[in-house]
Amino acid sequence: MADEVILLDLWASMFGMRTRIALAEKKVKYEYREEDLENKSSLLLEMNPVHKKIPVLIHNGKSVCESLIQVEYIDETWPGDNSLLPSDPYQRAHARFWGDFIDKKVNVTARRIWATKGEEQEASNELIEILKTLEAELGDKHYFGGETFGYVDIALIGFYSWFGVYDKFGNISIESECSKLIAWAKRCMQRESVAKALPETEKVTTFISQCLGLE
Repeated sequence: MADEVILLDLWASMFGMRTRIALAEKKVKYEYREEDLENKSSLLLEMNPVHKKIPVLIHNGKSVCESLIQVEYIDETWPGDNSLLPSDPYQRAHARFWGDFIDKKVNVTARRIWATKGEEQEASNELIEILKTLEAELGDKHYFGGETFGYVDIALIGFYSWFGVYDKFGNISIESECSKLIAWAKRCMQRESVAKALPETEKVTTFISQCLGLE
């Protein structure tokens, strides 16, 4: 019996982008269902009753919630030749550390730029410092894991489609401040899995402006 895989998601979600990329990297066929977060489906509420958030990965009727947990689940369930996490325990722990850093630092700080009145400038300055920390971790490597595209790249790359939002509302230029990270993002965008998962940054910026009633 073939696997039934369903992804409940929103096109602009940088978290859902992670799951889409991981599924594409593993060549897993799945049904994509776009959610209206103003009117959440009964399936979403049933499959993620605790947080009631997307993305939700449903595999043969069982739900897996939280995007980085989904990436690990996908890697373990469909192993193949292209592992997303390193096999070495230390390197795997190191990758998880940076995934956690991205969720706790990049996500929380970046959201303050457009979602919290009066904190735009402070949050923008903090975000640049956070991105510079990630640049230092990247160093001269092709990807965060070295020559292999993997877990940390997947954790971070979705935010690239939101850089226009942060530039606009934070009055910054991430490209001029973090050129090495931009070069990494463009390398990632050459992968089919990433290019198909990430929307145009202009589309995301327009979407957020409309959500805030600015357009």
